[in-house]
Amino acid sequence: MADLPEPLPSPNIWQHPDVYELENQGVDPDGAIWSAMRAVADWRGRHVLDVGCGSGYHLPLLAEQAGRVTGVEPHPPLAERARARVAALPHVQVLAGTAQRLPLPDRSVEVVHARWAYFFGPGCEPGLAELDRVVGPGGTAFVIDNDATRSTFAGWFRRAWPDYDPVAVERFWRRQGWEVTRVDMRWQFATREELAAVVRIEFPPAVAEQVLAEHEGTGVDYAVNLWHRRY
Repeated sequence: MADLPEPLPSPNIWQHPDVYELENQGVDPDGAIWSAMRAVADWRGRHVLDVGCGSGYHLPLLAEQAGRVTGVEPHPPLAERARARVAALPHVQVLAGTAQRLPLPDRSVEVVHARWAYFFGPGCEPGLAELDRVVGPGGTAFVIDNDATRSTFAGWFRRAWPDYDPVAVERFWRRQGWEVTRVDMRWQFATREELAAVVRIEFPPAVAEQVLAEHEGTGVDYAVNLWHRRY
């Protein structure tokens, strides 16, 4: 494979892993994303790949039903956290690697889970080519990303990144042969302080402070796109 650039740092989880752990705990408390995934494809007894698994938050959840789980993470400190999290689970492994260079054999994976990791539309073609290589016939890949067209959170997102074009992103995915399920979920935190900490790692400082000044409470409605493709 031709040389590819190193992965771009993910400023939220790479720089603030403890706060990002709080964020993971507050995301989708009702399990709407998991329910939408199961409606498309089941992972019971199957080999699941979590691309960009970070600190491994989702690995034990996937492992509850999967026959085997592999997490791939490019950032060494996060990979070590993930390995510590799943040390007692013999059917889970964490490997160093990137979406553009998955350290797995051809057609060795049956389900792929990528949540807010790498696959953000145009530019992710090398990673999609790797999915084509590692996912076996009958397999399914899931990519969870923000829906910037609706929800309170989407308004914050568009304020922070006004040049983001959700229409162009959707066209990209459809050209690649992916389908979408719209999912309504929410952030919900135990305290206002937790919400504020998470908002401050997700948005530029000026936008974060505006959001916190105008939004009350400890949660927010949030819409995502669950992109999926069968192989």
